[in-house]
Amino acid sequence: MNGMMNNQLPNPDQESLQHSSKVGAHIRGEISAAQGSIAFSEFMQHALYAPDLGYYVSGLAKFGAAGDFVTAPEISPIFSRVLAVQVADALRQFNAVAERNILEVGAGTGSLAVNVLRKLQELGQLPTNYYILDVSDDLRDRQSEAIQDALPSFFERVVWLDGLPERFDGVVIANEVLDALPVERFTKQVGSVMQRRVACENDELCWQIAVAPTYLSAAVVSLENALGVAFNDGYTSEVAFSQRAWISDIAKSLNQGLIFIFDYGVSQREYYAIDRQDGWLRCHFRHYAHSDPLRLPGIQDLTAWVDFTAVANSASKAGLRVISYCTQAQFLLQCGLQDEISDMTSLPTSAQIEMARQVKVLTLPGEMGENVKCLVLGKGPITVSERVTDIDRSHAL
Repeated sequence: MNGMMNNQLPNPDQESLQHSSKVGAHIRGEISAAQGSIAFSEFMQHALYAPDLGYYVSGLAKFGAAGDFVTAPEISPIFSRVLAVQVADALRQFNAVAERNILEVGAGTGSLAVNVLRKLQELGQLPTNYYILDVSDDLRDRQSEAIQDALPSFFERVVWLDGLPERFDGVVIANEVLDALPVERFTKQVGSVMQRRVACENDELCWQIAVAPTYLSAAVVSLENALGVAFNDGYTSEVAFSQRAWISDIAKSLNQGLIFIFDYGVSQREYYAIDRQDGWLRCHFRHYAHSDPLRLPGIQDLTAWVDFTAVANSASKAGLRVISYCTQAQFLLQCGLQDEISDMTSLPTSAQIEMARQVKVLTLPGEMGENVKCLVLGKGPITVSERVTDIDRSHAL
């Protein structure tokens, strides 16, 4: 989820403003019920996921030119097709009579599902079922329409879920999911860990700082010990307890298989670098990025980059194998991008230019290439090809 950094945002349309007003009223009600303030993680949960109101569950445009951000599957089918080759390798390892499913968490517009399934069909490795777990009814409708139009013969094997399956065999795909989970915000003040909270003043949302609860202060002290440095006064950042819980839940659900996670993120040492004084929380509205999450509640995206060290540690504690950690560019270039563009020169000039543009966005360091990382996790005997293990940089976590 990338965008131009700018605090001068475009003016929302009237419908969006009305929706934001409803979300703001809902959040102020929650603050009142909590007797004056709520943790930032609670604010983020309401702003993004409040039933019928939150950013991800409402019907307002999110993806593409009319939305607030664009993800790799929307940029180019190449991303999904390269990923599908690795998914196919995994599916081949299952017993021929066993179920071998795919679970996509947060399927967006459905473009990743469509292009993964198309490639798997070409490779003769369609799954038993393609499960989609998504909180938005609007996006479910868009996903359903896209998949039915593209692959009508497979559509009856696409299943939308309201929660994780109890037991699952196959491949889990999570593209830009972890960075959309709520985070706690903390600040160091006179040597103490303080919690960033959201309050209401003169009917406007505002920040409040309070002594951090034990679980948050303990987590920050643990980070300082692991990094061998104490954060200075004023240092502000995030701890993503929800990301750790998500990994634990996925691990319990997965019986055997692989998990492919793609997201904006860095190692723990980079995440909590001393010169990173205000953390990694970012807001996106109409392709503009800014740093004020209390503006436009419910109609702007809120994300926090991923501490991949914490995710990998949580995975190991939950019984998963950390198989590979690399940049998106490394994954695509090593795992088949060249095969997908091999006939590029036979295309019309305009199509060649467009494909080259897509590849640049997906792979260049200044674009998604280095900012987005790929983490591959496994459980049971299912593994990946040497193409993936050869680019593993998990020693850097």
